[in-house]
Order: sequence, then structure tokens, then C-alpha cells
Amino acid sequence: MEVIKTDIEGLVIIEPKVFKDARGYFFESFSQREFEQKVRKVNFVQDNESMSSYGVMRGLHFQRPPYSQSKLVRCVKGRVLDVAVDIRKGSPTYGKHVAVELTEDNHRQFFVPRGFAHGFAVLSETAVFQYKCDNFYAPEADGGISIKDESLGIDWQIPTESALLSEKDLKHLCLADFDSPFDYNENLYPEF
Repeated sequence: MEVIKTDIEGLVIIEPKVFKDARGYFFESFSQREFEQKVRKVNFVQDNESMSSYGVMRGLHFQRPPYSQSKLVRCVKGRVLDVAVDIRKGSPTYGKHVAVELTEDNHRQFFVPRGFAHGFAVLSETAVFQYKCDNFYAPEADGGISIKDESLGIDWQIPTESALLSEKDLKHLCLADFDSPFDYNENLYPEF
């Protein structure tokens, strides 16, 4: 796998080595050993999958400590614009984001560490989205930033005024009105 650094430390794009022939293709979608050698030590404990139609926007989600999560995300069918926003107080990149297009054809994955809000927009007719988490889902720790917060400067590549959002996602605060539970100078991975 190739690891592509982004403008924000810790956020990386992963391109697997894909073997193609007349029968189709094969690639290793995850190797604990290689991931830890090239990205960071992590212990994924839960895999999730969602299916969404064009115009659906999910996010920008996170879980508050001590239930915070890292995610390794990918789109196995269709196309999504995937976004991570740095919400670590004191970070030199606080409020900045990285956006990457994940598709069934490019096989890219995006690693989103703890301390970031994460979301995506569906750009194809439908999309199947999968992700690994390094902590279990804890509904009492749910948090979010408004996906429609224009101050973030995110080009979602779809009109946000007609996007399909959950009731929960419509209630998230904008970054300016938000008090982050994450501190840039704290160890967000105390188990390692």
C-alpha cells in the first residue's frame, strides 16, 4: 500500500496495490502489520457499512472522549466526497479540513484519527461506504459539527441546500459555536 500524506498531520490517504487481469482484480484492503508500520499503531474493533443515495450527506461526526474513534474509511460502490475537519483545540490546523474522493474504482481509503470530525457526501446514484473503528459505538458520546457550516470552506460538490440529512445532523452547531472536547496537546491514544 502507498500512504499519501495530506496537508494535516495524521490524516492520510491510502492507495492499495491492485492486481488486475482478465478475471477482475484483487487487493489487500487491510493489513494490521503494514498499517502499523506505515501509518500508526491501531486496534480496530468494529466494522460498519452504510448505503446511501445521491445527495445524502452524513456528518460531521465524532465521539467524545473516552469513546473517541479513529476511522479507516472507503467506498466500495459508487463515489463519495469524504471530509475530515481538525477539531483539536490548540492545533495549528484547527478548523481546517481535508477532502478526498473515494470511489469503487480508485479503491482509496482515508484514515481519520481521533480528534477529527468526519463526514461524506454521496456523489453517485448510490454508494456503499465501509469503515473500521478503533473504539466501539457509544451513543451517549455522539457529537457533531454542522455539515452546512460555510466557515469551514468545504466544497461538497453537491448543493447543500437540497442535501438529504438526518434530523440529528441538522441540529449540529457550527464550529464557531462549538466547544471541542479534544486538546491538541493531550494523548488521544492513551492505550498505546
